[in-house]
Amino acid sequence: MTRRLVLDNSVVMSWCFEDAKTGYTSEVLKRLETGEALTPAIWPLEVGNVLLVAERKKRISKASSIKFLSLLGSLPIRVEQESPERMTGEIMSLAREQALSTYDASYLDLAMRLGLPIATLDEELIKAAKNCGVPKFDPRHGK
Repeated sequence: MTRRLVLDNSVVMSWCFEDAKTGYTSEVLKRLETGEALTPAIWPLEVGNVLLVAERKKRISKASSIKFLSLLGSLPIRVEQESPERMTGEIMSLAREQALSTYDASYLDLAMRLGLPIATLDEELIKAAKNCGVPKFDPRHGK
């Protein structure tokens, strides 16, 4: 059985920057060898924005950004689409209730709807997930 999880951009971007990697994020990446990650529709834009900002600050080269995007393209990461009405309705309401950005709420909403754990480094998102009964993904147990 394929193990699935919702993958937050905080974990994804740690794979790009050596100084951001942790044991947790490395284990999540390793788990994708036998699993599948799901992300909300906003995710590709978040990745692109982080890479562009890093390029502008000379933290990463354009070539390194392209190489990282190629790595992401090879991973079993599926982007789930949402209607604009849902984004400004349910997701915005969840963001209000949990004091999150709409971006973070989109990850939490996806985890809640699909009954999946969430892999994240974001403390506010971890707290909100706990409030909503969504577990943080534990790579040691695959859930």
